[in-house]
Amino acid sequence: MTHIGIDLGTTNSLIAYWDGEKPQLIPNALGDVITPSAVSIDEDGQILIGKTAQERMISHPESSVAGFKRKMGTKSRIKLGKKEFTAEELSSLVLRQLKQDAEAFLGAPVTEAVISVPAYFNDAQRRATKVAGELAGLKVERLINEPTAAAVAYGVHDREQESHFLVVDLGGGTFDVSVLELFEGVMEVHASAGDNFLGGDDFTNEIASSFLRKHNLKAKQLDKASINQLKKLAQKAKHALSSNDEYNLKITLKGQDYELLLTRDSLEKILSELTGRLKAPIERAIRDSNIRPGELDDVLLVGGATRMPLIRSLIGRIFRRLPACTIDPDQVVALGAAVQAALKSRHKALKDIVMTDICPYTLGVEIAQQVSANQHQSGYFLPVIDRNTTIPVSKVQTLCTIANNQKVIDCSVYQGESRLVKNNIKLGNIEVKVPKNKAGEESVDIRFTYDINGILEVSVKVVSTGEVKRTIIKSEECSLSEKEIEESLKKLEKLKIHPRDQAENRLSLAKAERLFEESLGDKRDYVASLIAQFEATLNSQDLAKISSHKAEFDEEISALEEDVFA
Repeated sequence: MTHIGIDLGTTNSLIAYWDGEKPQLIPNALGDVITPSAVSIDEDGQILIGKTAQERMISHPESSVAGFKRKMGTKSRIKLGKKEFTAEELSSLVLRQLKQDAEAFLGAPVTEAVISVPAYFNDAQRRATKVAGELAGLKVERLINEPTAAAVAYGVHDREQESHFLVVDLGGGTFDVSVLELFEGVMEVHASAGDNFLGGDDFTNEIASSFLRKHNLKAKQLDKASINQLKKLAQKAKHALSSNDEYNLKITLKGQDYELLLTRDSLEKILSELTGRLKAPIERAIRDSNIRPGELDDVLLVGGATRMPLIRSLIGRIFRRLPACTIDPDQVVALGAAVQAALKSRHKALKDIVMTDICPYTLGVEIAQQVSANQHQSGYFLPVIDRNTTIPVSKVQTLCTIANNQKVIDCSVYQGESRLVKNNIKLGNIEVKVPKNKAGEESVDIRFTYDINGILEVSVKVVSTGEVKRTIIKSEECSLSEKEIEESLKKLEKLKIHPRDQAENRLSLAKAERLFEESLGDKRDYVASLIAQFEATLNSQDLAKISSHKAEFDEEISALEEDVFA
């Protein structure tokens, strides 16, 4: 059985396996190792995933979606055409596509996987990721934090000497920073911090917003297709400025031409507020780890957004050294997840290593504090497991009754760092009955057990009776119940997933449809005629004819696209 590693990203996803000597990325049906985390549904109700869905974001904005990873672990419903999905369901469709790609490439069933998650993902988001894997038909052996996976890919675990290193992971939708130490075969995470709503997509959106402000335009004045087109061009500008000093962003909106000349200096000013948010998590992780910046042996860059010169320059200034980025930042997490999958299967070629992770948030319960001789005030937070505690971990706190003849103790569980629970996130609660007695005479032991996948179990034991009540805490914003999982499985089974072997043809059509949306006048009419001719060829089902026509079709569309964006 082949164990695989998956990087389920906000913008892009990848899958990899251990070939016996090293981790290898698995290509999709288009031959690409990167699959955009995008889902679309066509007029026939077929589900399209990856690059084709990404292309349809402009031509079919109401039936295409991306960036849904940010809603993992919530009850949010995402509309796709006439259907509604949760973020877990959409993520499962991407995972299912990756699974099929792996099975086609390896020629064997794939049932188990290690999936990466942002280090700063909370309990609900981690559970949601496991649910997405389950809906895709995968047994999720382990969730591995993305910075830890990146460190493994860099071979940090193979070093003989003790070393300290920091991983900066800035992807499409999330930002993480982790401080790790390698010592005598143990790779330990000392501290993590981050921002689950800061990434390359935010930089792209800010460039687009700046463009609108420059021309006194408002997003609400434009349709969804125009907004998506502007974001696409903003992303193109962001990528271009990684290798060029300037880029002229040009677009036609509502029949009028607009442009904005961007330079590296102007981009830095536009993004200054967002890049400023990178510093606080870095400083917090360093502070929590008790490791001074000068003691770090390496600073590793992970995530596609770290390609930006201004990000590399910022990290370099903070640590007064050049960060390491010798492995493709888009690929490094998937490669590390594949190594972890091989370690789980105890592959002989790999040096045995113990890997530890940490609890990214403080976990605790609500308590009432005595404010006078006969008065208590609720709403205070009692930590049980402090943030950055090495996991797996199990800790206990004892609480007593505060009133005579009290019958019930309500244990409300929270995560966060505030002294007051109103500023933290409620994960759930357990209510236990206690014998009537004088205030303070009855007590409960509350035990928190946090495993390597970041799943929290809470048990409450009534000391006087020995009765124990336990549960896997589920957030009030938790994704799916067991019943909902079953319903989702049935719903997903009924979906018509587009055949993998037709992916190239659908991508060609999606590009042409997007170009039709971006063109005007005679050029738009010409694109429409090209699409109609290619569709007629596809309907002929003559494979040789389709292959020949596709090459001509792609060449013409590419030439027209270059002309549009010249």
